[in-house]
Formats: sequence, C-alpha cells, structure tokens
Amino acid sequence: MWSEICSWSRLAQLLFAILAMASWRMARGDLRDTIQRQVDESLAAGATLLTGGRPLPGSGYFFQPTILGNAAPGMAAFDEETFGPVAAVAIATDEADAVRLANATPYGLGLSVWTADPQHGTAFARQVTTGAAFINAVVASDARLPFGGTKRSGYGRELAAVGLREFVNTRTYWAAR
Repeated sequence: MWSEICSWSRLAQLLFAILAMASWRMARGDLRDTIQRQVDESLAAGATLLTGGRPLPGSGYFFQPTILGNAAPGMAAFDEETFGPVAAVAIATDEADAVRLANATPYGLGLSVWTADPQHGTAFARQVTTGAAFINAVVASDARLPFGGTKRSGYGRELAAVGLREFVNTRTYWAAR
C-alpha cells in the first residue's frame, strides 16, 4: 500500500479535485471564520499551505479549497473537525503510523481510504475508529446507509432503517411470574 503513495504534486491534484466537488459556501460567517482560524493556527504551528487558505471575495461566506501539508497532532486542522473545504495532510512513516495518526483525533465521523487493493483498504479501515469508512470514495451520506460518527463526532445514527429508530420511543413491559 505504501508503494502506491504518489508524489506531493499528484496528491495535491487529487485532493484539490475532491475539494472542488465540495461546496465552498459556508452557512454562516462565524463558520467561515472558524475555518480561517483553524488554517491560520495550523500554519503558525508548522503546517505548509499548498493551496487556498483564504475566504473568497464577494457576497456570501465562501472559502477557497485549501490543502495543508505537514499537518500533525496539536494543530487545529488536525485536532478539530474542519467542516469546510480544507484537507489537512499528515505524513505517516508506515501503515501502523497511519492508523495511529487517524486514531489520534478526538473525532471519528468518516474515513476515506484510497488504494489499488480494496480488500487491504477495508482491513486498514477496520483499525480506525470512525462511524463510516469509504474505500476509493469520498465520505458522503446516502439515505440508504446509516450515517453518524464516533468519539466526539456524535452518538447514534441518522438515515436508513437504523436512523428511523432514533425517533421511536421503545417501551418495555415485564411481568413477574
């Protein structure tokens, strides 16, 4: 799997393409400001700005698709959920280190693993604590599948049959004999 890792420029192209598919518009100004804070604090802590990093001019709450290289635990873009077009890229020394880094965050909403060997990608994903794992696909929600996180990313699931149970008040009856 590690031999499949591509150059920084190819990785940046891939991440930029993924981020470009996401909406750049934030719902509110304070959310855009949170993304800006996370980027700025990560850069001050040693991350490298590969592209983006600033709000887009004009009306609305738009933010440039951003890729931060050399992200690490202790940086805002690594430790916090970045609900915006920001990818924080951390370098792992080997597969075990990649699992360690992926589990080093207090959040666990979703994981995206890209590999030529989907079975190996699935085995890798099973070692990471997240609510969802996508192999050779971006993390997305689909009404047919349960969706939700682990750790500080939330409890319970939405969508699918499992999600419907969130709205049910189960009642237990017990009669002693």
